[in-house]
Amino acid sequence: MFHATTILAYKGNKGSIIGGDGQVSFGNTVLKGNAVKIRKLLGGKILAGFAGSTADAFNLFDMFERILESTKGDLLKAVIEFSKEWRKDKVLRKLEAMMLVLDREHIFLLSGTGDVVEPEDGKIAAIGSGGNYALAAARALDKFADINEEELVKESLKIAGEICIYTNTNIKTYALWDEK
Repeated sequence: MFHATTILAYKGNKGSIIGGDGQVSFGNTVLKGNAVKIRKLLGGKILAGFAGSTADAFNLFDMFERILESTKGDLLKAVIEFSKEWRKDKVLRKLEAMMLVLDREHIFLLSGTGDVVEPEDGKIAAIGSGGNYALAAARALDKFADINEEELVKESLKIAGEICIYTNTNIKTYALWDEK
């Protein structure tokens, strides 16, 4: 697992949200507390976030966005094609990054080995050093709290930031809301 950050993605009834903390760590030192590790892709139709090496993640974002455009925004096709390219390229296989990508229909975890994983529940995924804390908090809030999707992501990341030394509570989110 990467000791770099925490990214949480949640696909709720009214919207899809991705959030991440702002901490950049180098060993046991905090280099920066307000980094943005999430992006809107394809004109804001797809949300993505990364954990791991920043340079590697930017390369992966660029590659994924190119593939996403070639599939005309079909997220399922894009993650499959992305995985194929990732696994067959010797340089890409050595990249130290993971990504979460989602739209209103799908949510996927893209691992550093080229694996594509859709969460079992189809709605919550997390990566990074605080990912398991955020995932547990999100599952509990999803089951027992009456809060909107964005607050669920923010509160879950806040809990992770209070537990994980590689995660802070400077949280940024992006959302895709259903049309009213």
